[in-house]
Amino acid sequence: MTKPIRSLAARYYTDPLVFRLENEGLLAKTWQFGCHASDIANAGDYATFEIAGESLFAIRGRDDKIRVFYNVCQHRAHQLVSGTGTARVVVCPYHAWTYELTGELRAGPNIKAVEGFEKSSICLEEVRAEEFLGFVFVNLDPDAAPMEDWFPGARAELEEWVPHWADLKPLEWVEIAENCNWKVSVENYSECYHCSLNHPTFANGVVRPETYDIQPQGKCLRHTTECQSLDQMTYDINSGFAHSHEYSSWFLWPMFSFQVYPGNVLNTYHWRAIDAEHVVVWRGWYSVNGVDDPKVRQLAVQDRETTVEEDIHLVESVQRGLGSRGYRPGPLVIDPKGGVNSEHPVMHLQRWMREAIDG
Repeated sequence: MTKPIRSLAARYYTDPLVFRLENEGLLAKTWQFGCHASDIANAGDYATFEIAGESLFAIRGRDDKIRVFYNVCQHRAHQLVSGTGTARVVVCPYHAWTYELTGELRAGPNIKAVEGFEKSSICLEEVRAEEFLGFVFVNLDPDAAPMEDWFPGARAELEEWVPHWADLKPLEWVEIAENCNWKVSVENYSECYHCSLNHPTFANGVVRPETYDIQPQGKCLRHTTECQSLDQMTYDINSGFAHSHEYSSWFLWPMFSFQVYPGNVLNTYHWRAIDAEHVVVWRGWYSVNGVDDPKVRQLAVQDRETTVEEDIHLVESVQRGLGSRGYRPGPLVIDPKGGVNSEHPVMHLQRWMREAIDG
């Protein structure tokens, strides 16, 4: 008989050194969500965001291509832009060095006076970026494999479940602060062992827990289940699309998840790690052209008042417990058959976490 697989030691969730190593390694070498493409719909539109402690901005060029750059002037390091906006060219607020939308230096006050100055040699530092169903993802590792290699089949599957994705825009973002390590929150999201006890609305009004399973698909954790019987559903799920009677989720390691609720309602989870014991989770909800949709609004409120609120208490209690000198990591409940009462997805997550820190 093999020994049970035990959960990670508490230090992986509480030690600031571990968090620093994650920022320098894991979070800088994985695909991370930056912004939605609709935020930068037109040439010159830009949006700033932070990945692994680095300020970045995405900007749409006149060629319609989205490029992502480090948010730092190549002259004397002043940050170039903040928030969102539109610019004909990118102008540094410090000394007015000016860059094309492609990142190339266009001009700077008195630079012609500098002997040997080669304007063509100066360009903003570009970051790997991919547009994934209208979402802009970035990876600070210039040699990173494309997202299809990391998450095989996820894009094609999502296109099946959300065939109208190109028409969707954010309807609302709900920002949720959690007093816990980001991995505690991600682990909680990635198992439904706790669902029937802690999420009665989700378990009784959205999905059928007995059909719930989560399996790895590359570095994607693929959630599948049947939805609750129609007379038990809490909203109208008839969309006219295939898969309208199903719930599915695609968690893209390490910090983003696409969910499709019955009725082909797209929503997302996006984690931003603050420090070793704090994370902010953005819940995104989407509708056609971003217009108000009563069904989506109803589902967002239901989710926020039930599952989200319930999970906040759970993950914060776990974080407090991880700080206890009385905690000894217990064995994970791994059922070879998988299913809702198995923690096999946590096993995969913790292996990826351990590999990222220990090599």
